[in-house]
Amino acid sequence: MAEQSVDHHLDMDAHRRTYSAFIRGSVALGIICGFVLVALSCFAFGKSLNVFIGFAGLIIGCIAVLIDARSGSERWLLSAGALVLFGLITAVNVG
Repeated sequence: MAEQSVDHHLDMDAHRRTYSAFIRGSVALGIICGFVLVALSCFAFGKSLNVFIGFAGLIIGCIAVLIDARSGSERWLLSAGALVLFGLITAVNVG
């Protein structure tokens, strides 16, 4: 019978870094999905300059998410603020 050697040493620092990166990526993907949803509603229901406003919001939103992701902050304030602002601009354009 083969002898098995089990290494019970867990690298918790690597585990925490991986988990932190997974959570950061999940939050970034969720915020980008919000930008896409607002842009799609702007494309469909906007009254004037809907394509320009939609694509500008997507580009600015992706840049804001990248800045927040690279800064290491846990709050995502720039991305959330840009998403709220983009939503308000779209709401004014639709209404």
